[in-house]
Amino acid sequence: MSRVYNFSAGPAALPESVLQQAADEMLDWQGSGMSVMEMSHRGRHFMGIAAEAQALLRELLAVPANYKVLFMQGGGLAENAIVPMNMLRGKASADFIDTGVWAGKSIAEARKYGGVNVAASAKATNYTTIPPRDSWRLDPDAAYVHICSNETIGGVEYHFTPDVGEVPLVADMSSSILSRPVDVSKYGLIFGGAQKNIGPAGLTLVIVREDLLGGALPITPSAFDYTVVAENDSMYNTPPTYAIYIAGLVFKWIRAQGGVAAMEARSAAKAALLYGCLDSTAFYKAPVARDCRSRMNVTFFLHDQRLDKPFLEGAEARGLVQLKGHRVVGGMRASLYNAMPLEGVQALVAYMKDFEKSHG
Repeated sequence: MSRVYNFSAGPAALPESVLQQAADEMLDWQGSGMSVMEMSHRGRHFMGIAAEAQALLRELLAVPANYKVLFMQGGGLAENAIVPMNMLRGKASADFIDTGVWAGKSIAEARKYGGVNVAASAKATNYTTIPPRDSWRLDPDAAYVHICSNETIGGVEYHFTPDVGEVPLVADMSSSILSRPVDVSKYGLIFGGAQKNIGPAGLTLVIVREDLLGGALPITPSAFDYTVVAENDSMYNTPPTYAIYIAGLVFKWIRAQGGVAAMEARSAAKAALLYGCLDSTAFYKAPVARDCRSRMNVTFFLHDQRLDKPFLEGAEARGLVQLKGHRVVGGMRASLYNAMPLEGVQALVAYMKDFEKSHG
C-alpha cells in the first residue's frame, strides 16, 4: 500500500525516514534488547535518549543557556492553564492578543487564575488578520503578554516578533515551532504541542527563561510547576517517553535537512505554490489577509459549498487526505508542516486545477 499525502492539522504527518527507523528499532533499540516503550524513564538508556533530544532542540533553536527546556504533557490546551499558574507571579493580570480560536481558548482558561486584558482583537475582521502592533493596548504592569504565533484553525500567522518592552512575551508555537528560526531571547516562554511539527501526540515542549521560575500559584499541581519540572530535568513524573524518542529522531532529521533555516525555505516554497493557485482563480477563496497568511495551515473555500463533498471525495481518491476544514470555520484546510514534501503540495495543486476544470 502506498502512503497518502496527509494534510492533517494534527496529529500530523511524520518524515518517512523517522517512521522507518522507529519501526526498525521497535523491538530492540540499539542492542538493548527492549523497545523504547518498555524502558524505565530513569534508566540509562532512556536518560540518554532524553538528554540527546533536549540537546538537539537547543541546537536547532539556538536556545540561550539561561533558558530551561522542559518535556511535559497535556498539549497546548493544558498549557493554557499551566502558563498562568506559573507566570502570573503575584501580578493581577496578563495581556492577550485575540487572533482566533486558540487565542480565545487561552483567554478563557487564564480567566480562571487571574485577570485578563484583551489588548487587541481581530474579531472585527472575522479573525483573518493580526492586529497591528501599534493598536495593542498593553498594560505595563501585566505579568506577561500572550500570543498564538500561528492559529491552526483560522490560518493566520505572525510574521514578526512583537516588541512588548520589559513584560515577558509568551507564545503558543504549537503549529509553527521548528518551521523557521526564532530568536528565543525575545520571549519569556515558548510552548507547543509536539503533534504537528515534532512528533506524536502526548509531548509538550516548554522553553522558559530561568528568572521567571519560582512563582507558581499555591494551587499549581507539582507536576505542572515549571520549577519542579526543571529541577527534576523533566523526570518528576513519568514523561511521554516514546514521544520524546520520536521527537529526538525528528530533530535529527531536521538537522540533516539543513536545520530550521532550511525548513523555513521549504515552508515558503510550499505555501507560495498553494496560495499562488488560490489567488489565480475565483473558484477558490483564501480569506486571510496576505500579510498574515499561515505557511503551516492554509485555509480556503470553494466558491460553491455544495462542491465541498465531491472535492474531498475526489482528493481522497488521489491520496490527498485530511483536507476538510475545522468545524468552527468550515471550508478546506491544508496543513503544510515540515514533513509534508513539496511533491504533496504539487499533487494538491494539480488536483485543484483539474477539479476546477470539471466543476467550474
